[in-house]
Amino acid sequence: MGFECAKNNAILSKLATNEEHGENSPYFDGWKAYDNDPFHPLKNPNGVIQMGLAENQLCFDLIEEWIKRNPKASICSNEGIKSFKAIANFQDYHGLPEFRRAIAKFMEKTRGGRVRFDPERVVMAGGATGANESIIFCLADPGDAFLVPSPYYPAFNRDLRWRTGVQLIPIHCESSNNFQITAKAVKEAYENAQKSNIKVKGLILTNPSNPLGTTLDKHTLKSLLNFTNQHNLHLVCDEIYAATVFDMPQFVSIAEILEDNEMSHCNKDLVHIVYSLSKDMGLPGFRIGIIYSFNDAVVSCARKMSSFGLVSTQTQHFLAAMLNDEKFVVNYLAESARRLDNRHKHFTDGLEEVGITCLKNNAGLFCWMDLRKLLRDSTFDSEMSLWRVIINDVKLNVSPGSSFDCQEPGWFRVCFANMDDGTVDIALARIRRFVGVKKSGDESNAMEKKQQWKKNNLRLSFSKRMYDESVLSPLSSPIPHSPLVR
Repeated sequence: MGFECAKNNAILSKLATNEEHGENSPYFDGWKAYDNDPFHPLKNPNGVIQMGLAENQLCFDLIEEWIKRNPKASICSNEGIKSFKAIANFQDYHGLPEFRRAIAKFMEKTRGGRVRFDPERVVMAGGATGANESIIFCLADPGDAFLVPSPYYPAFNRDLRWRTGVQLIPIHCESSNNFQITAKAVKEAYENAQKSNIKVKGLILTNPSNPLGTTLDKHTLKSLLNFTNQHNLHLVCDEIYAATVFDMPQFVSIAEILEDNEMSHCNKDLVHIVYSLSKDMGLPGFRIGIIYSFNDAVVSCARKMSSFGLVSTQTQHFLAAMLNDEKFVVNYLAESARRLDNRHKHFTDGLEEVGITCLKNNAGLFCWMDLRKLLRDSTFDSEMSLWRVIINDVKLNVSPGSSFDCQEPGWFRVCFANMDDGTVDIALARIRRFVGVKKSGDESNAMEKKQQWKKNNLRLSFSKRMYDESVLSPLSSPIPHSPLVR
């Protein structure tokens, strides 16, 4: 293995052989565990349930029904075949005009109609990943840095850093104030970078937050925009979860802040939005990424770069028809919010039944789950031990907080919108069994001098009872012993 690595280092580029892609992380290891043993209610009921993937699969039926009613939207149908030649021919990288108009209109809808978007500023990219990387290429040089509140999306290390060569400087947020970003923390991170002679080019915000599922209020957004403007920094707002808000307070876009009279002094050239249809519409496979910049030069540069990651014209044509159907869009957004709210309540209520709480959130496809009381001690080694048990024995792929650069051990992101109701209930049953046996292990540990039950302490391993099918819930599947835990 070492020989192969040395050989590759000699014949491949530094980019191809470095480890800056960020995929050597527990976040991605959990996905591999799922891929190797995927849960299926009939074919593999003992498999790993994927709760590490932030997908919105709750409203596919609405899209499928629309497709049946609108066969002309597809160039591969009898009704739509007349458009085949025009769509299949070469198109420039500006994108179909009707598609850009539809995206701008949809962005307005997802922001409550309180702000307008110019279709001429809509730039395509290959998903939010491509959009994030392109905007960084436009704004910074290798070695430059961006501030980013932590915990933050683990794949930012790949999307923003790997090929661009920029640095990410975390702004550490704490549970003591529900991980809210503060002006003090931003200022401290910026000044520390300055002292280290690091050139900071901007601040990146994910709003709504991934992994927290929280939204930024107007006061915070104004404060951050003032800070970036005062220091001539770019403000990049990743708003790909804009339409996943299912509870108050409502989502506030940075575009809305720019239109506030109080902020008229701000330089709009420093503000940029990244958007996508992967989360709000549940269409990650369509690879719809959008850059919307208020800077003409950035729009021009990003459009040239978009030739490396265009959205197919067939996809543009289809989505233009769907997103221009106002009745469908209004109904979809309302129903999606309702279903997300119901699923979130069902899942968090199930966790609370066994004493597990989550950070209070109003958006997103996930919860920020607090498992600190299940740790052996307050260390990241203990967090990883608990995570391995959850992956290998409880058979749930949840993502440890350390992979999101969280500075406090014991927090986990768990996704709830990428599965059907039955699978959610099986996941909850597995969690109930785990926590129940964990508590049983704690009680036995208190009597270990008399009964020598130390090995049953479930901070490190499971009680044997966990694998006794006679005590399993009808909803849960048997959980096999793992060699790792033994």
